[in-house]
Amino acid sequence: MTDSVNLRAVVLDILMEINEKGEFSHLLINNALTKYQYLDKNKRAFIGRLAIGTIENRIELDYIIDQFSKTPVRKMKPLIRNICEMSVYQIMYMDNIPDSAVCNEAVKLAVKRGFGGLRGFVNGLLRNIARNRDSIRYPEKDTDILQYLSVKYSMPLWIVQMWQQQMGAEKTERVLKGFKQEKRTYIRCNTVKSSVEQISNTLERENVKVTRVQDIPYALEIEGYDYIAGLESFNMGLYQIQDISSMTAGYMAEFKEGDMVVDVCAAPGGKSINAAISVGSTGRVYSRDISDYKVSLIEDNVRRMGLDNITVQVHDALERDDDMVEKADVVIADLPCSGLGVIGRKPDIKYNITPDKLCSLKELQQNILSVVQAYVKKGGILMYSTCTINSSENEENADWICDRFGFSKVEYRQILPDEKGGTDGFFVAKLRREQS
Repeated sequence: MTDSVNLRAVVLDILMEINEKGEFSHLLINNALTKYQYLDKNKRAFIGRLAIGTIENRIELDYIIDQFSKTPVRKMKPLIRNICEMSVYQIMYMDNIPDSAVCNEAVKLAVKRGFGGLRGFVNGLLRNIARNRDSIRYPEKDTDILQYLSVKYSMPLWIVQMWQQQMGAEKTERVLKGFKQEKRTYIRCNTVKSSVEQISNTLERENVKVTRVQDIPYALEIEGYDYIAGLESFNMGLYQIQDISSMTAGYMAEFKEGDMVVDVCAAPGGKSINAAISVGSTGRVYSRDISDYKVSLIEDNVRRMGLDNITVQVHDALERDDDMVEKADVVIADLPCSGLGVIGRKPDIKYNITPDKLCSLKELQQNILSVVQAYVKKGGILMYSTCTINSSENEENADWICDRFGFSKVEYRQILPDEKGGTDGFFVAKLRREQS
């Protein structure tokens, strides 16, 4: 059964869905890895790496192809373009695969998908790139730093320009390097069920490597596992997968025993779960999102974790709930955003976002904040967060809340992906409602 699966054909199908139909990379890749769960770990790793790597490096790959092809990338047939991009990725980034195998498999794919007439083009282009990879020319860093960063790290030029204006070129390059780092897996331990030490020991008995996380006592980094849903400890609800940058928002909130918390855009529920564990049996968390589907994601995780102090509700954050006004000790507002901080995990974001979308998102964020801020009681806390790196969505919005609605700044924190290594970019603003 396993021998009948053409791994490159699987990746090509993923790329066509993402690049030509606008599907989400993380969903398609996760679905494919689930579908082919019966393959051994190395084969699944090949699918994941080739798919995500090709998407992540598309600007650089197209830049290389255009140096060797008489037909510009933008004029190629979509299927041929995707075959060439995934093949050049293998040539440039996957040293354990012989160039001859890359070229031969690319030609076979082209023929099998009905483009036999272009087999010579595909073969000649890829072999030419493989022979001359050491002579590939990149933009000069000293004379055109923005174009260099755009090509070198496959980031659209307008995003590089925006970050350069907000952070400077040196920090921008650090951020871009951070996206390229290997992604790590972090968990929030369910200390209602077991201690961090006991959970760590359980994982180690399952042959999972466990590392304590500095600064957040209930967080662990895990690695070496095959399939997270295949671990008994996961299915027992001993922990929730949550990136350390996102976990920081909950830790900064400093939930107290007995607090009432409202999480207004909660799916898939990580922050609600973190809050529920922290506020204890005398506290209550209202975990909300806009659709039945999103709420079902929260419910699945709450059920698995065995928490009974979370009320899960379908509620549009743009609609004011008069029953909640000035009732919450903490409101969690982790709002829809441009997602520029999670490009390392979802690289298609950078190709789909536009300056106009940034403006629309900032307006949406302010519209939601103007509603949900009313739920914070006097002296209570509003935790505003995004998974982006963009001052107009982050610091400017947080300042806007303070100026308009009687909040004061407790702490702002912009987490960059290079800070901890293998984590996401994330912004957190802790704001306190004034007493009078």
